[in-house]
Amino acid sequence: MSGIQGKVIAITGASSGIGEAAARELARRGAHVVLGARRTDRLERLVAEITAAGGSARCRALDVTRLEDVQAFVAFAQAEYGRLDVIVNNAGVMPLSPLAALKIDEWNAMIDVNLRGVLHGIAAALPIMQEQGRGQVINVASTAGHRVWPSAAVYCATKHAVIALSEGLRQEHDRLRVTVVSPGVTTSELAETTSDAGIKAWLEDFRQVAIPADAVARAIAYAVEQPDDVDVSEVIVRPAGSPN
Repeated sequence: MSGIQGKVIAITGASSGIGEAAARELARRGAHVVLGARRTDRLERLVAEITAAGGSARCRALDVTRLEDVQAFVAFAQAEYGRLDVIVNNAGVMPLSPLAALKIDEWNAMIDVNLRGVLHGIAAALPIMQEQGRGQVINVASTAGHRVWPSAAVYCATKHAVIALSEGLRQEHDRLRVTVVSPGVTTSELAETTSDAGIKAWLEDFRQVAIPADAVARAIAYAVEQPDDVDVSEVIVRPAGSPN
């Protein structure tokens, strides 16, 4: 099956930003979307809006740092629609700070959500996709997976790891499509997780030029709509003329 129409697509971190935009775009193109996040009130509103527009959507509370949560989320998608064609591992946090600030709890949060959350998504979806003999894993990384900035070392490390992990997964499974989508500066709530006042001010300046989340959603849709024998391994999407 090629295209997007009728595909069952599970999206983590779907309550805002790129995840929300991807849900709207993929549903608009005929996918059955299953949405997970911790903020269930937002998910329920999003499902209602997609359904009112003629789309097909379901939602479930999800904490990607808990493997059992992700397994239950994926099982829910399969139970609702009979299969799982695509998982979009999108959930992420970005509390930036200099390493010398020793904000270890924030380091651990980035590792748990940005990296462990992706691993949990793979662990939950892979058995289903192997049994089906097909499937697609889309991991949302970042241009921060291609370079490093001061005060972003841990965040960049998690995104470098997502890219490496995705390439390893692709090489290990010849009937599985694996895509990394690496956005540049994108309009979202991601920067709000930064608690360091100085870095927050720098981020506000850094993020003056940004693309809307639906630009990244279209990149995700592009990867999904390819035929089964075409794997778009990575898409980097950033503001035109951006140096970052």
